[in-house]
Amino acid sequence: MQTAFSIVGHTKVQFLGSRFRARELREELEGLLSPANELVLDFTEMVSATQSFVDELVGVLILKHGPDIVRHLVFKGCSENIKEIISFVVSTRSDDYRKMHLH
Repeated sequence: MQTAFSIVGHTKVQFLGSRFRARELREELEGLLSPANELVLDFTEMVSATQSFVDELVGVLILKHGPDIVRHLVFKGCSENIKEIISFVVSTRSDDYRKMHLH
């Protein structure tokens, strides 16, 4: 089962840079996540997002739930810039999670 979550629909803006706003969205997302569910994060119409925003939205999910959480996320409608930021955040936070759990 898939659940769609439109970033622009929830924020009403096309540029996102605030960790505060990302935290609010992440808290909503966490309520929608389940092991049998795929969550579609729709970035359609987003002009840009900062690394801080994506880190708070996706990176914190990885740190809290582990890198496997990404298997339940589908990124839709991403510009090349947003794709690069998501890729960097997923890679970095996945490494951070593994380092934290080596001990």
